[in-house]
Amino acid sequence: MSLYHSVHIGNLKVPGNLFLAPVAGYSDRAFRFICKENGADMGYTEMVSSEAIYRGSDKSEKLLLKAQNDPLFAVQIFGGNETAIFEGSSFIIKKYSPSLLDINAGCPVPKIIKSGAGSALTREPEKLYKMVKAAILATKETDNPALPVTVKIRSGWDSSHLSWKEAALAAYEAGVAAITIHPRTKAQGYEGKSDWSILAELVDLFKDKKHSSGSKIQIFGSGDVFSPEDAKNMLEQTKCDGVMFARGAMGNPFIFNQTKDLLTKGSYEEVSIQHRINTGLKELEILIEDSNEQIACREMRKRFCCYAKGFSGSSQIRMQIVQAQTFDDYKKIFSSFL
Repeated sequence: MSLYHSVHIGNLKVPGNLFLAPVAGYSDRAFRFICKENGADMGYTEMVSSEAIYRGSDKSEKLLLKAQNDPLFAVQIFGGNETAIFEGSSFIIKKYSPSLLDINAGCPVPKIIKSGAGSALTREPEKLYKMVKAAILATKETDNPALPVTVKIRSGWDSSHLSWKEAALAAYEAGVAAITIHPRTKAQGYEGKSDWSILAELVDLFKDKKHSSGSKIQIFGSGDVFSPEDAKNMLEQTKCDGVMFARGAMGNPFIFNQTKDLLTKGSYEEVSIQHRINTGLKELEILIEDSNEQIACREMRKRFCCYAKGFSGSSQIRMQIVQAQTFDDYKKIFSSFL
């Protein structure tokens, strides 16, 4: 089988195996639209608080705006108890008709862990089992039993407590259709290197396991995928079914088409500076549509700093970016490149 191929997540068919990961502060509608336009096969929302969403949080609902160019809509949720997961899942299914629900059991941020969510679930397999069961119950009670529920985990709490195997098996027993692993521990956060050997072990553990739909349990990898070559190496070395791009896609949504070309043609082309800038400006336009110019331009500062990496005079450009207040400000900053 080619390294680039379609995947079945339960009953859901996805045309390819290159995904935008759920990234807090990045994976909003604007960025998902841009990534889809540049080759992402499916984009995940930022993680959404299951409790906040069913209690009517406008901020949480904004995270669930759908990119119009993507027929698939993967929603990631987090929660610290079964009731929150059930109620939040039910609300999202009824109002937003997602293509799948993914449970975050990997976020290492302290405030998420304190609520009993994120990485706390990787070290509590029994609780993770109950969370997955709650989400699956929501799919059945909202008359959408075929909606796949998936989970994202970490390798464990720290190097002395690697619980990925127990967490993955608990999620499988509860009925997940796919498991994504970021093979770093909670203690590592985003430091050090992700251990792809753990991803390879997870793939091997699940090579003969099937979902209730009859499709195999899909295993996706995340962590240290910053180039098309990294993605190719992950697929070759671990035999995982697909790759999730997170930090590697920031300011570089072109990585999806480039990876696709590398996997199918053996090479890829670099992206022109003009295309990078115009893509960033398009992302800003969508952000403005979803909020207002002032808020969008502030949000876009960190993103344009990523787009501008490697530009001539990039340090001076970054100084101008962090002061940009309007769409026209950004156009002026990059006018010499356009």
